[in-house]
Amino acid sequence: MRSSGILMHITSLPGAYGVGTMGKQAFAFVDFLKQAGQSMWQILPLTPTGYGDSPYQSCSSFAGNHYLIDLEALIEEGLLRKEEVETIDWCWKDTKADFGKLYNNRLNVLRIAYSRFQGGNDFELFLEDSESWLPDFAMFMALKGKNNGRPWYNWEPGVKMRYPEAMEAMRNELADEIRFYSFVQYLFHKQWTALRAYANENGIKIIGDVPIYVPLDSVEVWSAPEMFQLDETLTPKVIAGCPPDAFSADGQLWGNPIYDWEKMKADGYSWWIKRLAAAGEWYDIVRMDHFRGLEAYWSVPYGAATAKAGKWNKGPDMSFIQAVKNGLPQLEMIAEDLGFLTQEVLDLRDNSGYPGMKVLEFAFDSREPSDYLPHTYTKNSVVYTGTHDNMTMRQWFDTASKEAKSYAIEFMGLTEAEGLVMGTIRTAMSSVSDMCIIQMPDWLNLGAEARMNFPGTLSDANWTWRAEKNDINMSLAKKIYNMTKLYGRLGDQK
Repeated sequence: MRSSGILMHITSLPGAYGVGTMGKQAFAFVDFLKQAGQSMWQILPLTPTGYGDSPYQSCSSFAGNHYLIDLEALIEEGLLRKEEVETIDWCWKDTKADFGKLYNNRLNVLRIAYSRFQGGNDFELFLEDSESWLPDFAMFMALKGKNNGRPWYNWEPGVKMRYPEAMEAMRNELADEIRFYSFVQYLFHKQWTALRAYANENGIKIIGDVPIYVPLDSVEVWSAPEMFQLDETLTPKVIAGCPPDAFSADGQLWGNPIYDWEKMKADGYSWWIKRLAAAGEWYDIVRMDHFRGLEAYWSVPYGAATAKAGKWNKGPDMSFIQAVKNGLPQLEMIAEDLGFLTQEVLDLRDNSGYPGMKVLEFAFDSREPSDYLPHTYTKNSVVYTGTHDNMTMRQWFDTASKEAKSYAIEFMGLTEAEGLVMGTIRTAMSSVSDMCIIQMPDWLNLGAEARMNFPGTLSDANWTWRAEKNDINMSLAKKIYNMTKLYGRLGDQK
């Protein structure tokens, strides 16, 4: 069935206290999506942000980002007082999330809420249901605090290596901190469960990302080092990255440890089944980030100066896909099949049955044949104008070469009267792809100021964009609805 949706992370929603949350503005955005005839809301990973404030470098694959917890709901529940929240300087500008201020203030406010929390059956049930991951996460965060934020591989040997005696001693010493971090996750779980249920009740499916790799300084590596290519001191033997290309002569060093795929295969990829099952509890559709890494991955010796020292190694390929399909038969997935694609990667995507991605921004850089030109699409695909890692469409037109811009205008039949960005959205919506996802900044015709991320860079521009309060309105919803109806993407929405 033809359908469409909007890509907008929760942090980008307008609202008080420095960042978009799972509060009233998120529920209002679901209402907007329904009014606009949309059936999908694509977001970025919900896990805690890590290095460079990136949600793709998280210390946990199972925990929720406490920045997203709605403080107004805690005020209504009596866990916080309004003046305790309003006196804090949360941001310097309402249209930009200030992660530094969030880092310094958010947990302190949640500690106040924790001091008033009485527990209860719901909390105890959450602890019981989360037994497979929460104790490790809460212990990890408590130990982080005790060690002044240092990574786990720089902790004292007893807890670094998870010796039973040392771990038991820390459980006793840090019992209240462990309970605090469990409380924070309880709040996240409670609020996210309510928001997702509301979205589903209104015919909106949530699409969420699962990054293929996890950081070295993560609960996953600390708690299951045997699943990664580490030496006896738990130092990585190799790290992930990508090879040199036209954009980077040295390639990219991502720094993530690489899985021991053979060991994972030997036990039926149980680590991954558990991870994807958890994602399936959060999202209706999972977008598998860096899908090509399942066919072959770029492996760089640890300590190498650049990614040029790396090489391609065979990934788990179809054995992984089959294990996921057998273990999680109801899980819907999208293959993020961008980047350097070989025929083997394309074959893996096609054999998996998962839809791949088509990005219009990639279609017009030359007049050479391109898999991103709409007439080459198959129905089993998801078309985007651009993704969170790309320019906004308006920025693309502002910066593209004269030749690329002329080609795009000619190919898509664009006019100034319609607007170049709106014409690009029309092209995406009219394509044969079963699914069409448009970034919110493109519907708003915003430029470089609304770009979500520039890969390979660290700056206060990345991940920080937020919509203005009046951007998301009925006039825009009507415009989106009309185009959605015109191109047969209303699905079950009426």
